[in-house]
Amino acid sequence: MTTVTHRRYVPYAHAHYAGNLVDGAYALGLFGDVATEICIRTDGDEGLFAGYADIRFTAPIHAGDVVEATGTVTRTGNRSRTVEFTCTVVCRGTGGSTAAVLDPPIVAVTATGTVVVPPRRLP
Repeated sequence: MTTVTHRRYVPYAHAHYAGNLVDGAYALGLFGDVATEICIRTDGDEGLFAGYADIRFTAPIHAGDVVEATGTVTRTGNRSRTVEFTCTVVCRGTGGSTAAVLDPPIVAVTATGTVVVPPRRLP
């Protein structure tokens, strides 16, 4: 089972809504980056994202947060890989320049996606 995690600070330039709220597409972009690394590690190719079977937005992401995007391969076909994704908020700004580590982290987004890779080439 292959698992990849990326950690990012969410810059204030990504805030689109009141309260420095960041749109859900931010997490989906991170999932795409995680899926690319998974394909490189498992197949030596960047692969292509075919689609999502399920996406759930369960908590807000704010500018100033530190998030972790994790993907785990749960099924491997001939050319497709099913990946379970989770985006968690691990640190949150508390005002001004102060911030806190969240224990436990907040699960903000979950998704199930499918990536495809080219057929394996024989040497």
